[in-house]
Amino acid sequence: MADLGSGTWPPAPSRTERLVLRASEARDRAAFIELFASPEVGTYVGGSRPRAELERAVPEVPGRRPGLFVVERDGTMIGMVTLDRRDAERPGHVRPGGGEAELGYMFLPEAWGRGYAAEACAAVLDWFADTSPGEPVVLCTRSANVRGMRLAVTLGFAEVERFEEYGAEQWFGVWSPGTASS
Repeated sequence: MADLGSGTWPPAPSRTERLVLRASEARDRAAFIELFASPEVGTYVGGSRPRAELERAVPEVPGRRPGLFVVERDGTMIGMVTLDRRDAERPGHVRPGGGEAELGYMFLPEAWGRGYAAEACAAVLDWFADTSPGEPVVLCTRSANVRGMRLAVTLGFAEVERFEEYGAEQWFGVWSPGTASS
């Protein structure tokens, strides 16, 4: 996997039944700040950040990088899905030397419980399978994040191991094309 998918970034916006996945735009800045300032969102991702700090730090067009998909519903950003390389120094790998594609996601609390994360993550996994055939994707979440673990299994991730990181037990799984249980 030389990069996250072949071709140029960003890919053209893609539509699911209810959502649009696209590159970040300036109009998403407020939603990015809300995501990172939200105590609810921060529960399983290392905590929230002060809104004033985010207002100063977040660029005009936040999240403009390969592997970051803004998730939009009815013209408004409700969350994001990311694919990043897993750092070889961190625990949890399925290939020697690491560097696997790692799926991540964050959604605003008002979008929780409606299946948007499953819909968006499945679309990103499909995109990745098309652009990087045969490449595995990994996911790591705190074991205490019951909803996150349930989503991982729904998406077709199989548990590989559990380990201690960031002061908590982590659940680590792998996905390969064709394993989704949806």
